[in-house]
Amino acid sequence: MKTTKKTPKKPLVILTAGGTGGHVYPAEALAEELENRGYRLMLVTDCRGKDNYKGRLGQIPNHAVMCGSIVGRSKWFKVKSLAKTCAGIVQAIGIMLKNKPACVVGFGGYASFPASVAAILTGVDLVIHEQNSVMSRTNRFLSRYATLIAKSFRKTKYAPARVKTVLTGMPVRANIVACADRDYVCPARDEVLELLVLGGSQGAKVFGEVLPEAVKKLPEEQQRRLKIYQQCRQGEEEMLNNFYQGAACPIEIRHFFEDMAGLYRKIHLIISRAGASSVSEIAVAGVPSVLVPLPTAADDHQSSNAAEIGEAKAGIVIRQKDFTVEKVQQLLEDILSHPQQLVKMSACAKNAGIKDAAKRLADEVEKLILQNRN
Repeated sequence: MKTTKKTPKKPLVILTAGGTGGHVYPAEALAEELENRGYRLMLVTDCRGKDNYKGRLGQIPNHAVMCGSIVGRSKWFKVKSLAKTCAGIVQAIGIMLKNKPACVVGFGGYASFPASVAAILTGVDLVIHEQNSVMSRTNRFLSRYATLIAKSFRKTKYAPARVKTVLTGMPVRANIVACADRDYVCPARDEVLELLVLGGSQGAKVFGEVLPEAVKKLPEEQQRRLKIYQQCRQGEEEMLNNFYQGAACPIEIRHFFEDMAGLYRKIHLIISRAGASSVSEIAVAGVPSVLVPLPTAADDHQSSNAAEIGEAKAGIVIRQKDFTVEKVQQLLEDILSHPQQLVKMSACAKNAGIKDAAKRLADEVEKLILQNRN
């Protein structure tokens, strides 16, 4: 009787990430790619994140460990946070010893710290993915002990020279990568220009203060040629609607847009903060942009993120202090009068974006695992 050989199971890869979109979206994109290749996956996060993720991250085993932030708080808070983090490292060591992962991939955020340190202490290879063009403080510390650092941007400040570093790009969700296939068509001078305004996970107060006034100052004929989708902070939808009162264009205001891929496919222009996820998605989708970096972002990393788009001529970068009603009115008038400039910006955005970033990162993880097996 013939016996069939069983295909050996591929090893376990542990992903660890903080809870914001900038950390979660690339982790989800990598999870999709690795699972499609047959790898077993596990997510280690803190108590806030456990079982709260949607998509692929919500479908794989989730483990929570204790963790605390020590930035910008009182000394007593920092002491308690440090104690929680140390306890979390011990918990994460237990997870490593029990599950024996082949590799840990850390995406930053303080919630990723315990599992990343546990990987170092138990001799498990640690791959760090840095989303921004300036390495976070968590990743700066961990990078000294990492096996590999994967960069999202071509220029990444504080990346250590003695650790192997590769450019993978920022993994972007598959449905947004698919937007790259669309042919960008700018609106004719008598057609509607669809504008998307994104303020990041916390919304952007300045967009709500400046944009409605700038739009209302446009000639009515130009106002009628706009359709605006604007994200705002939760609970501020009604207030923002009131700010736009009297504008002659249709406005759709939400705290969260579910179908971002659908929006990327139809919009002509984005005004956005310059977080790593936003910048990477905008570039991959080939959407012209106006980027307004958050001036209080750690180490001013959003300005560095935006600079790559500006240098590639894929978008316009405006400092927040220069993002005035007059400046935005003038910018919108110029784009509505000469919309053909958006076609070139879209092409430059696609050239700047790395749409196979999830594949590149998965290739590096797989290469590392196979090297160790051999």
